[in-house]
Amino acid sequence: MVLDAYYGQRKSYDGALCTVRYCGEVEGTKGTWLGVEWDDPSRGKHDGHHKGVRYFSCKSKSPTAASFVRPARPVDPPQDFLSALQLKYVTPDDGPVAPGRPIVISGKVAEEIGFDKIRRQQGQLTELKIVILDGARVAYASQPSRLAESVDSSRPSISETCPKVIEIDLSRNLFERFGAVVDICAELGLLKILRVNGNRFNDVRDDARLESVDPEFKGVRELEVEETLLEWEEICHLATKFPSLNTLLAGSNQLSLLPPIPTASFTSTLVTLDLEYNNFTSLTDIAALTAITSLRNLHLKANQIFTTSPAPAFEPPPVFSSNLHYLDISYNQVSTWTFVDALPASFPGLISLRFAHNPIYDNPDLDNNNCSPASASTATAAANKGGPANTDEAYMLLLARLPALKTLNFSTITAADRTNAEMYYLSRIARQLSAVPETGEAEVLARHRRWAELCDIYGEPVVARQQDVNPNFLEARLVSVQFCRLQAGGKMEKKVTRIPKSFDIYRVKGVASKLFGLPPLKLRLVWETGEWDPVAGFDDEGGDSSEDEELEVERERQEDEEGVSIHGETASKTGKKGGGGDGGRWVKREVELKDGPRQFGYCVDGLDVSIRVEMR
Repeated sequence: MVLDAYYGQRKSYDGALCTVRYCGEVEGTKGTWLGVEWDDPSRGKHDGHHKGVRYFSCKSKSPTAASFVRPARPVDPPQDFLSALQLKYVTPDDGPVAPGRPIVISGKVAEEIGFDKIRRQQGQLTELKIVILDGARVAYASQPSRLAESVDSSRPSISETCPKVIEIDLSRNLFERFGAVVDICAELGLLKILRVNGNRFNDVRDDARLESVDPEFKGVRELEVEETLLEWEEICHLATKFPSLNTLLAGSNQLSLLPPIPTASFTSTLVTLDLEYNNFTSLTDIAALTAITSLRNLHLKANQIFTTSPAPAFEPPPVFSSNLHYLDISYNQVSTWTFVDALPASFPGLISLRFAHNPIYDNPDLDNNNCSPASASTATAAANKGGPANTDEAYMLLLARLPALKTLNFSTITAADRTNAEMYYLSRIARQLSAVPETGEAEVLARHRRWAELCDIYGEPVVARQQDVNPNFLEARLVSVQFCRLQAGGKMEKKVTRIPKSFDIYRVKGVASKLFGLPPLKLRLVWETGEWDPVAGFDDEGGDSSEDEELEVERERQEDEEGVSIHGETASKTGKKGGGGDGGRWVKREVELKDGPRQFGYCVDGLDVSIRVEMR
């Protein structure tokens, strides 16, 4: 048997595509084998290393991308472009339309109506504008001379057959060199979009056909080379052949570091770059993209990014062009707010962000400032125990930390959204400050760069630090209470005293009545907690009456059981500056101390509280 296989040859076995990487013997067996790398790495059994012997290497990093097959195994025949086009889009005139697979819905076969007309329309090749030959075993623009005997010599050219094509998909075919794609595109003068995803091209930088392609790709504005396993230098080499390139998709190519981009035409024309599903771990891995001054949209979804600069060097993070407005960094491994705070410095023009499905987004702990893949995994595990409340909180904190954003996760940010988020963030910082001594205040504020700015806008919140008191001391059994009462002239009158925790609410009202000279039975005491809570129906702008009724029933039940009444004031009404609006999503929590025998110490938290005195 004559062995016609060679290194880099593309083959198809029962529809499964592969590339020949080895021809020869395999130890322990007889005869010749072909070592192939499957396009679908799950089909193989090894990576070219078999029983202790390295026979070949694969482009794929998968441990199961390769296997051995016999040269005599039947292969699917390759096709030229026009043969594949006619097979898909042309119905023979001398016979009925071949029945396809029946359409079954809920166990019943649906009748096809109108599909004959669609097939006739598809058969008008001269009117085609979009051609999809994904997985059609296309290997050439026209059959090589050694195979041309079976081809009709009178068949029209590609330009005559489909002159109006503006978009073509040649993904997952049998091309061995990019020159074959050039030959096809050379006859499509109106072409705007070219997709060659999932192909395996050999020697892109050494392909002579790519050295003079100015007319062939002059009008192409979008190029897709996803899953081709091309190196970044090869992708850049291809991109330089498209003088009008506007959009480049290069996802799923195992890229982990982008070398510097040589001076190229596309650095001044490229607007959108998609690098999703690669292996970047930091922003410094993509620092080469700072050379693309025209870039406006950058897609980095589903990489492994967790830091701006890797340890131990911690190089200065890259600074991208101010023209870059949109960043998609969802489904990565960001687990620190330090990374989020660094985004404005690296992306000075950023106004639109997609950030969902990062560990920090689902586990928004303000103190979570570790910066490692291990911490990201820990945060991811913790996030699995979280829920919508965590996600909503992270959304608010992201808004507050990134003041230039106009859209987040495809949602437009309104003025009320920003006000609510910034006020909530301010209250969270105050709560964090209250948990540390004054000596630790600077360390806390160093992690919140917008503290001073937000205090200027909304006023500095009160930081109530709780002192550690020996429970055996009398001081531990007394609560310092500041009673506040609004007088008729609008002036707030304040009285401070200490009240034992063991007093019931009746006796507390008695104390307040003596301080202000008011009848105790007509007083209403409201504890101002200083905390913020989410409004019921966070995701519903208009609210739900049935839900409101359920909440009211629950509130009354809680009042009956605990002897307190919970009230709230919307965040947008309590802001000292810029707090206008038609309501907010977070409320300032207040608790009315209802009459009853419950001890005062069980109705309030801490040893310093503020209580508002009102007349019924």
